[in-house]
Amino acid sequence: MKSKKTKRTSKDIKQTKKQVRKDVAKEWIKSILFALVLALLVRATAVQAFRIPSGSMEDTLLIGDFLLVNKFIYGSHIPFTNIRLPAITQPKRGDIIVFRHPTEGKDFIKRCIGLPGDTVEIRNDVVYINGKPLDEPYKTLRGVGGVSSNFGPVVVPEGHLFVLGDNRHNSYDSRSWGPLDMKYVKGKAMVIYFSWDRRRHIPRFKRFGKLIR
Repeated sequence: MKSKKTKRTSKDIKQTKKQVRKDVAKEWIKSILFALVLALLVRATAVQAFRIPSGSMEDTLLIGDFLLVNKFIYGSHIPFTNIRLPAITQPKRGDIIVFRHPTEGKDFIKRCIGLPGDTVEIRNDVVYINGKPLDEPYKTLRGVGGVSSNFGPVVVPEGHLFVLGDNRHNSYDSRSWGPLDMKYVKGKAMVIYFSWDRRRHIPRFKRFGKLIR
C-alpha cells in the first residue's frame, strides 16, 4: 500500500509541475501580448519614431537622423476608427511636422510656413507672409533654385497648411503639390534620439538628444 501511495504522489507532483509550467507560459504570453498592444497604441496615438531619408530639411535635420514625433499634441487618430482625439494645440508657424503625403501615401517631414488664411509669396527665395518678409534663420539654399525661388502669391485655405523644406532648392513641398490638408498631419517632431553618418559609417553623438526647432 505504501508503494502505491508513493507512486501516486510522484505522479501528482509531476502533473502539478507541468501545470505550473503551463500557467507560467500563459502568463508570459499574456504579458507579451499586452506589451505589444500597448506599444502599438502608444505608437498610434502618442509617440512615433521617424527616420530622415533625404536632405530636404538640412541643416536642421540630416540624412540619418532618427526622431521622436509627438502625435498627441495635434490630436491623434484612434486606431481602426475615424475618430481623432482632441488637439492640445494647432500647428504653428515654424513647427516641424510629420504628415502623410496626400497622394504618395508615405510620411513626409516639413516646416509649417503658412497658416489658414495667410497669403504666401516667395520672391527671390524670400518668403513673404501677408506681404511681410519672414525671418528664417534655419533656411539653406543648396543647388539650383529656378522656379522654386519665386512662387505665388497664394492664399492658404481653411483647414490647410503651407509647408516648405528648410533646404529650399532641394525640397518637394507645397510649392509643387499645394497646401496640406490638416487631416494628414501626424505630429510634431520633438527630439533626435539617434543619428547615423552613412558616409563615415559612425554615429553622430553630438546630435543625440537634440531638441528640434
